Amino acid sequence: MREVAFIKQNKEKWLEVERVINGKVKKNPDELSSLYINLINDLSFAQTYYPKSKVTVFLNNLSSRIFQKIYKTRRLEQNRLVSLFKTEIPLLVYQYRRFLLYSFLFFTLFTVIGFMSAYYDKEFVKVFFGDEYVNKTLENIKNKNAVGVYQEGSNWGSAISIIFNNLMVGAKLYLYGIFGGLGTLYVLLQNSIMLGAFQYFFHEHGALKDSLKGIWLHGVFEIFAMAIEGMAGLILGASILFPKSFSRLNSVKIGFQDSFKIFLSTVPFTIMAGMIEGFVTRYALSMPISVNLLIIFGTLAIIIFYYLVYPFILAKNFNEIKSQF
Repeated sequence: MREVAFIKQNKEKWLEVERVINGKVKKNPDELSSLYINLINDLSFAQTYYPKSKVTVFLNNLSSRIFQKIYKTRRLEQNRLVSLFKTEIPLLVYQYRRFLLYSFLFFTLFTVIGFMSAYYDKEFVKVFFGDEYVNKTLENIKNKNAVGVYQEGSNWGSAISIIFNNLMVGAKLYLYGIFGGLGTLYVLLQNSIMLGAFQYFFHEHGALKDSLKGIWLHGVFEIFAMAIEGMAGLILGASILFPKSFSRLNSVKIGFQDSFKIFLSTVPFTIMAGMIEGFVTRYALSMPISVNLLIIFGTLAIIIFYYLVYPFILAKNFNEIKSQF
């Protein structure tokens, strides 16, 4: 069968599937399963006879989305928020995992640029932090209190201010993706260069060890959340630039829905980072090193598991269930 005839013959059925996915048409679980089985048959046919065609890409994407619809329908008895964080977001992280890699690569590159810039230009740090902040930090280092800046203000006042600021930065990282991802990269560049330059500044003045003990108590959640927010922004930008087999409008709708859920997953980590910074980081140099390392590596383990390990475990189970249909 010619590809044109194949599309013409099945077009209405595929449009019906799209309407179900978008919530315009309601189907019971049995009807959803029937739609899925028919779609898988069409996908198998397309993969056999039109392996490099756009229709094959379209059907593969459509089958994954309708299966997620079936999977979510079967889990309606669960709390919606629990299902979102436990199932939907990790599966989306797996689906868009290459954007997570891109975000981390850019983050690492920009951080190295910041570190090297501070190395070659001794005034570079002042460009970002200003003379007052730099001089205050130098005074703290001289007094053997590299984390002194985190001891200013009340616990709650500091925590709330930090959380609000970090949420704003995260929102910019995500929403600026609307400019084809370039806005996201610009915000990521600013913050990553700042981190690299700041770390070199402490190294230059012999206080890197103390700064690491303080900054990374809250920094694991805060900085890794930035990388995930950057991932969400890049997904949003890619949905605009590369619609693939979808219309640009539908591509943006799908990109926005998926990327917003991923962005939403960073909010609890950003809040926790602010709480740690406001209540714990100020005691970094006085607490036992074992407690310090427990917090740092404990938060790192949580981040790695949720964004790098759990999505692969869930995707494996997901594909095993999918193969049974």
